[in-house]
Amino acid sequence: MIMKCRPLLIVITCLLLLRVNCYGTEASEAALRKHVDKLTEGPGYRTHADTVALNRAADYIFKEFSALTKETYTQAFTVKGKKYYNVYATFGPVNAPRVIIGAHYDVCGEQMGADDNASGVAGLLELARMFSETDVSKWEVRVDLVAYSLEEPPYFGSQDMGSSVHATALHTNNTPIVGMVCLEMIGYFDDHKRSQQYPLGILKLFYGGKGNYITVVRKFHNGKFARLFSRKFKHSGGVKAKVFKGPRWITGIDLSDHRNYWTFGWSALMITDSAFYRNKNYHTEDDKPETLDYFRMSSVVTKVYKAITALAT
Repeated sequence: MIMKCRPLLIVITCLLLLRVNCYGTEASEAALRKHVDKLTEGPGYRTHADTVALNRAADYIFKEFSALTKETYTQAFTVKGKKYYNVYATFGPVNAPRVIIGAHYDVCGEQMGADDNASGVAGLLELARMFSETDVSKWEVRVDLVAYSLEEPPYFGSQDMGSSVHATALHTNNTPIVGMVCLEMIGYFDDHKRSQQYPLGILKLFYGGKGNYITVVRKFHNGKFARLFSRKFKHSGGVKAKVFKGPRWITGIDLSDHRNYWTFGWSALMITDSAFYRNKNYHTEDDKPETLDYFRMSSVVTKVYKAITALAT
């Protein structure tokens, strides 16, 4: 009886091993949900004023990164007498040119900020897990995953933004930068008609009226990295992706951390569900974990992983 079952056991074992080996290339819905829940739980809110809650989130991010790579760091900076932290983890050759993937972990006001922007930070943490299970020995770039503080008002657009502090330090140190990807609200989708709005009404003719896709946002003349990444991301399967390219003056095109890398002439773009053009919970107390679509969110993270790994070698 045992001899008859052995071939079946061998087949099952091979299938399980294949599944384990493939798992590293697919983002986990459960992991993303866990990270969003942890980042949005109280007490308090992740605002510039509530440094206890804000730094608790930073500690969680650092702990999760540290479990996946020894190359985990904090970048402390002080604004109006208060200390804030960027948290980052790195993968790939130490001295290679860098690709930055970033997301902010603070919120605007007393709200949970599930989509804005626990979703982006959860994406960073899951990318860290995926990169930790990837052979990066042949990479020609170093990938830094950076979680920023102080993206939201009152510091948005100022040199006190965490991403401005980070980008300025890179520039000061003459660090070679290949490009930057900003994860800004990647978890909200809506299949209903007229659920997607645009800064210009005519854009609906080209992009449609349903908020059922993820967007790559680029400005004109944004460099080689943005062009190549957009192409890889769009055609990597999974959730529908659309690329929006336009002048910086269009409302929304520079409303996140990628703007601070544009300052130094680096090729940077934003991955987003389009924020207030789709998600009516934006900057309200209704931006809760249960409003997110973790299946499509996991697909977004997988697409980022595939695009980055394709460009890294």
